[in-house]
Parts: sequence; structure tokens; C-alpha cells
Amino acid sequence: MRIDRLLYFLRFARSRSLAAGIVGSGQLRRNGERIMRASQPMAPGDVLTIPLGSQVRLVELLALPTRRGPPAEARACYRMLDPNGQTDLAAAQTPSPRGHADP
Repeated sequence: MRIDRLLYFLRFARSRSLAAGIVGSGQLRRNGERIMRASQPMAPGDVLTIPLGSQVRLVELLALPTRRGPPAEARACYRMLDPNGQTDLAAAQTPSPRGHADP
């Protein structure tokens, strides 16, 4: 399954064109490697690093969805690896509560 369709089916993007924009930004990663093409194939077990606004989501694919169904159906296809944003990558994207970066 193409990565742009996957992001759309899993409800990380509201449309396939927005999903293709996420891929085109060059910040999306699969298993630590940058994805530059929307046609990049995905498989269960892949770990995605998805930039969404000011947050970074780490997601492990459990299954490939067959359609863009309800949110509960989409959530059954992946597992959040860092739900609280505790990794270094996610922490670097969130602003410090004091308004400036920590040393």
C-alpha cells in the first residue's frame, strides 16, 4: 500500500493530497529512513515517524487498512509507540514551558 493512501486511511491526513504533502515535505520516516516518494510501499511491522503540526508521532503498523473507515477501525491498524511525546525527537519539536529551549 502506498504511504499517501496509508496516511489517509489511518486518518493522519484529511485527504490524499494532504498526505502527499506530508510525504513531500521530506520529514516523514519509515524505519528511520526518510521517505521522499508517495508511492513508497508499506508493510505491517514498519515504524513511521510522522510530523503533524507541532507534534511528532511514532507509530508501528500492525495491519494495512482496506478502507478509510471509522476512527476506531483505523486505530486498530497501528500502535502508538510514544503516546506522550517522550522521545528525544518528539521532545525537540515541543516548545519549552518557559518559552525558550532548554540547555
